[in-house]
Amino acid sequence: QVQLVESGGGVVQTGGSLRLSCAASGRTFGIYAMGWFRQAPGKEREFVVAISWSTSRTYYADSVKGRFTISRDNAKNTVYLQMNSLKPEDTAVYYCAARYGSSWSQNLYDYPYWGQGTQVTVSS
Repeated sequence: QVQLVESGGGVVQTGGSLRLSCAASGRTFGIYAMGWFRQAPGKEREFVVAISWSTSRTYYADSVKGRFTISRDNAKNTVYLQMNSLKPEDTAVYYCAARYGSSWSQNLYDYPYWGQGTQVTVSS
């Protein structure tokens, strides 16, 4: 089992920045990828970005490319999401997720482990 705890959400004005953190504990050995997803009110949960735990290769949704940056600190078992140039449409609950296996995925159903989510609100 893997436990994930997100932190760092909040309220920011358009154009501002936030950094989210996701700390993993438990059976972290063998995690292949960790990802961030988000869910806005009345919408489905959508993929934002993923990172390979071993290679640090990253995969971004088109909507956040150039604005968001994912990184990881293996020693701390923590993944970070730096969000810059935030827009009102980025407002959502952001979830951290982890999966084992041999490939990354943007399909939320491929991630069995989830954090509780952290709210990000971007005001116009």
